[in-house]
Amino acid sequence: MADAGSAPSAAAPGVEPGSALSTALSTALSTATTPLSVQICYALPDEAFLETLTLAAGSTIAQALAASGLGRRFPALQSAIDAGQARVGIFGKVKTPDTVRRDGDRIEVYRPLQADPKETRRRRAKHKQQAAGGR
Repeated sequence: MADAGSAPSAAAPGVEPGSALSTALSTALSTATTPLSVQICYALPDEAFLETLTLAAGSTIAQALAASGLGRRFPALQSAIDAGQARVGIFGKVKTPDTVRRDGDRIEVYRPLQADPKETRRRRAKHKQQAAGGR
C-alpha cells in the first residue's frame, strides 16, 4: 500500500507491482523515450566513414542514414540510397531501410559487388580444367 507522500503506482491493470511483468513493462516504456546510440559505417578501398549518432528511439535505418551526413560526403551513394538501390544491414545481416534500429546497432552500407561470385567460380574452374589438360 502506498503512503500518502508517495506517488501513485503506474502499473497496468491486473499487473502486480514489482512482478517480472511490471518490471518488463516499465523498462519497455522507459526505453521507448530514451535516445539510442547507433554507428553508421561505409568503407571504400581507400577511405572509411564511421559516425556515431544519438537518435530518438523508434527511428529507422533510413532516418539514421539521413542524419549521419553520409550522403553529403559521398554524393553518388546518396542517389543510390534515395533510389532504394543501396544495400544496408545491421552487423552483417541485410536489412531494409525501414527497419527500426536498436541501441548499439552498427548500420552498414554495402558497396555493390564488382563481379558475380558464381560467374567468378565458373571461370576459375574452367581455367583450372584447361590448365590441367582438360577440354
